[in-house]
Amino acid sequence: MTEPILPRIRPEIAALPPYRQGKQAGADAFKLSSNENPFEPLPSVVEALQHTTPVNRYPDATAGALRARLGEKYGVASDAVHVAAGSVSILHQLVLGTSSVGDEVVYAWRSFEAYPSLPLVAGATGVQVPLAAGARHDLDAMADAITDRTRVVIVCTPNNPTGPIVTTSEFAAFLERVPQDVLVILDEAYAEFVTAPDAVDGLKERIFETHPNVVVLRTFSKAYGLAGLRVGYAIGHPRVLDAARTTGIPLSVTSAAENAAIASLDAEDELMQRVAVIVERRDRLVAGLRELGWKVPDSQSNFVWLRTKERTDEIAEAFVAAGLIVRPFSGDGIRISVGEEQSLPKVLEVAASVR
Repeated sequence: MTEPILPRIRPEIAALPPYRQGKQAGADAFKLSSNENPFEPLPSVVEALQHTTPVNRYPDATAGALRARLGEKYGVASDAVHVAAGSVSILHQLVLGTSSVGDEVVYAWRSFEAYPSLPLVAGATGVQVPLAAGARHDLDAMADAITDRTRVVIVCTPNNPTGPIVTTSEFAAFLERVPQDVLVILDEAYAEFVTAPDAVDGLKERIFETHPNVVVLRTFSKAYGLAGLRVGYAIGHPRVLDAARTTGIPLSVTSAAENAAIASLDAEDELMQRVAVIVERRDRLVAGLRELGWKVPDSQSNFVWLRTKERTDEIAEAFVAAGLIVRPFSGDGIRISVGEEQSLPKVLEVAASVR
């Protein structure tokens, strides 16, 4: 049988592996591979989904009600807020809106595994800057990597998958070195889990006002537990966000996602109590792993990082055999999400056995 003649695909796209989601878990296993919130949605959020979500009508393409609510929360006009199907969608939109052939996008590595695809899909070139000691961003090296071809720099704090934060003073010094016409995306998908007092907080510090080239990203997927509904947001200068609004797929934020996000904001105090539980579990898990001899970075997220290097695949299989689905990055390390309370002793047991 002869092979069919297929449309020509850009070689760099054909060579790019598709995004690999964290492995799903069976009913008898703990899924610790996708940084999801282990708690079920609050009853008030479920009620909002059941009673206020029309499924036979198109959603509001601008997610206007949610943008207005977020604008009120952060003291900005609604046009300084952009909502999309998860913060990763906004990353794609901003890179598409700013970068093309001959341009460069700078980011730390290892960091969020979607970052390498962003410049490539836009036709631009990705510039990876190795992490510094402690699995932290090397902002000096990232500033050194900026050239006249640089259009975007992405800073992920806390860094996924390693966990450490960027401090306020570090980020301020970094911005002093970044040209004003270079977009800086401050990816704060895990900001609600941060307890370090010196961590940068792009929204609390209103960095987007003092530096209009900064856009701050947040999401409802992690702390708010709406990963399955896909809704995230950006706050920044309206004209910068217009680039994301222009390149985004219309109607990608469903009414269900918008209603659930608003209901979650209504129940924010209750949700943050759950976040505090996850943070306490995270700190216990980090302490337990260190007692076993693992050199775990200072995680300020809802996951921990094990630097397993060439043993990564082997050790990941040991976790899977124990009913713990983790996220391996071959040849580098393993990310373990903070899940149910019952999963913690199991994680420590396997970590001890492979040490």
